[in-house]
Amino acid sequence: MSIREYELEGEEMNRGLIRKFENLIQLRGACWQLRTLSYRKVYRAQWKPVQSSAHPVWSVLLYPQCWQKDKLISIALSQRRHLATKEETKKKKKKVPLTKGEVEIRQKMTIEELARAMGKDIDHVYEALLYTDIDLGSLEPDSILREDHIKLIVKKSGMKYKSAKLKEEKERENTDAVKRPPADPAVLTPRPPVVTILGHVDHGKTTLLDSLRKTQVASMEAGGITQHIGAFLVHLPSGEKITFLDTPGHAAFSAMRARGTHVTDIVILVVAAEDGVMQQTIESIQHAKNAGVPLILAINKCDKPEADPERVKKELLAHDVVCEEFGGDVQAVNISALKGENLMVLAEATVALAEMLELKADSTGLVEGTVIESRKDKGKGPVTTAIIQRGTLRKGCVLVAGKTWAKVRFMFDENGKAIDAASPGIPVEIMGWKEVPSAGDEILEVESEQRAHEVVAWRTYVEQQEKMKRDVEVIEAKQKEHRMEYEKKQKKLAHLTWRQRKAVLYKANKHLMFSKPKERTEIDKNVLSVIVKGDVDGSVEAILNILDSYDADSECKLDIIHFGMGDISETDITLAEAFNGVVFGFSVKANESIKQLAAKKGIKIKLHNIIYKLIEDLKDELNSRLPPSVVENTIGEASVLNIFSVTVGKNKVPVAGCRVQKGLLDKKMKFKLIRNRDVIWKGSLSSLKHHKDDVQVIKMGMDCGLSLDKYIEFNIGDEIICYEEKEVQQTTSWDPGF
Repeated sequence: MSIREYELEGEEMNRGLIRKFENLIQLRGACWQLRTLSYRKVYRAQWKPVQSSAHPVWSVLLYPQCWQKDKLISIALSQRRHLATKEETKKKKKKVPLTKGEVEIRQKMTIEELARAMGKDIDHVYEALLYTDIDLGSLEPDSILREDHIKLIVKKSGMKYKSAKLKEEKERENTDAVKRPPADPAVLTPRPPVVTILGHVDHGKTTLLDSLRKTQVASMEAGGITQHIGAFLVHLPSGEKITFLDTPGHAAFSAMRARGTHVTDIVILVVAAEDGVMQQTIESIQHAKNAGVPLILAINKCDKPEADPERVKKELLAHDVVCEEFGGDVQAVNISALKGENLMVLAEATVALAEMLELKADSTGLVEGTVIESRKDKGKGPVTTAIIQRGTLRKGCVLVAGKTWAKVRFMFDENGKAIDAASPGIPVEIMGWKEVPSAGDEILEVESEQRAHEVVAWRTYVEQQEKMKRDVEVIEAKQKEHRMEYEKKQKKLAHLTWRQRKAVLYKANKHLMFSKPKERTEIDKNVLSVIVKGDVDGSVEAILNILDSYDADSECKLDIIHFGMGDISETDITLAEAFNGVVFGFSVKANESIKQLAAKKGIKIKLHNIIYKLIEDLKDELNSRLPPSVVENTIGEASVLNIFSVTVGKNKVPVAGCRVQKGLLDKKMKFKLIRNRDVIWKGSLSSLKHHKDDVQVIKMGMDCGLSLDKYIEFNIGDEIICYEEKEVQQTTSWDPGF
């Protein structure tokens, strides 16, 4: 064989070895690919064997003599670069920078995401999870971790964590509507005074208004108490006009009274001549002072024999209300609202004070006003009663109030008569609102519907931002609290293995995990969940203000799960069922289908037309949630006069010779032994005898011998008390203030 043939044969063998080596490299790359696919759960990955650009395989084939170890390694490694998916490319580009070992975490992170944030591999996270009670067999790289586990993994890795910040939005331009600058005094024109009637409950405020405007408002009011703010325009014989705000006189409506004084010019303080100054009278005076509004004193019910107007004036001195006859500046008028006495004198005093105040307003330009009352009407939709303070309101005007807006469709006066315009100082009922605004909201006119949308959007945005800030503060506080609790638990369980920790936690929570629905209800029995529905916004607010004063959570927790306006709906019943709650309605209705649904689901619906009746009913519900208290009722008392013992079997039993001093002793009842005013024993009698005969009852004045169900030595002078235990329903200590 020639040399050339040897060379060709050697070259052929060389090529065979190269092919085998290539196959081995490809096999190794395939094994890595299969391992990664199964471990990382990466789907839809494509097989892409990538040759090294620096050392391609064909170069090895052509130049076998140039094989080197490092080149072979580079070729082998190149075969592993097979997962060229878009997702992995993005992940490789986005490397999370670590600042001094801090890891930015967020809720609901997966194992894979946490590993990337820490700059570690998944195996590291799995290793750290060994310190928790998680079943590692159920975890995958895309499994979501709890926040406490995320924090523990970071800490076990020797790093610190920080919560991911919300993305900062670009600062939005303020597009809110604002009041116009003060008007030129030259364009101001006189306007009617806005007068608020304040005073104690049942002192005659509604009767006074009724007499002034010659309507029957008082007869329509439930229980004789005004239930929500109303605004009325009164025309006097002299041609003057006065706008009255009739705020409720009940203590429950202090917030509504306070709001009424912010739009008023004059306050008429009604005090009953026979009752004098009461709690709500003092509150009304304080509201007027805070608002800087002048007072006129109307001493009502002066026609009654027990009336004493002078006493009322003197009592008011203690509250810095000084009448003119005592050198002050407060006009005092004695009236009888029921009989109509001196009402014109009171009206003239009001007009005179208004003239002194020189009340004027600008009736041109964009409208400004205040919502006095808001409600949902079935036929009219959202409706508001408002006082116009600037400009002239007409049909078609676009208004904003709070986070809602309106294009005025119709306007009505206090008698329900349609009107075309409302000038400053005039009360008006407005239709056309998209939603019901809150009582007390400021009304501003804007140029167009588009502008109204901008204003509402801005106000909604501001509210959301404020809510987010509050929520973040609450969340951080809760997280800190939970972290401290968790760390305390971990310290207690630190000496245990993770299996032992799991067993301890299981035992601690076992009673809750396997409790039946009825048993869970018993656990939450001392919680009263309520839903409050009212006819108007002001009424709902008044009820909520009363409930805000609830201070007996230690006895029974009061939880307001929902409140709103309108009749009782199916949603209210469903919500009440979910929370085992009670639905309270004020001046609203529940149709028959709703009542049947509530009865079927066992939900109570409590409807009332008088505020204090609703609160009393709510207190009864609270009382029903309280556990009964056990009270001892004494039936008889006996004194120990002699001591002896008898032998029963091998035991000696102490016996007391007694005489019944009060009532009787009944063997079936419970007894207690008192010595030097201390209770020594409580229990039952083992025997009760009279002249060696066993008896059940020993009456007053009779002697007897008795022994106890427990071995106790008697002393002469001891007292034996016979009593029975009775369960008495507890009452809540909450006092709503009326």
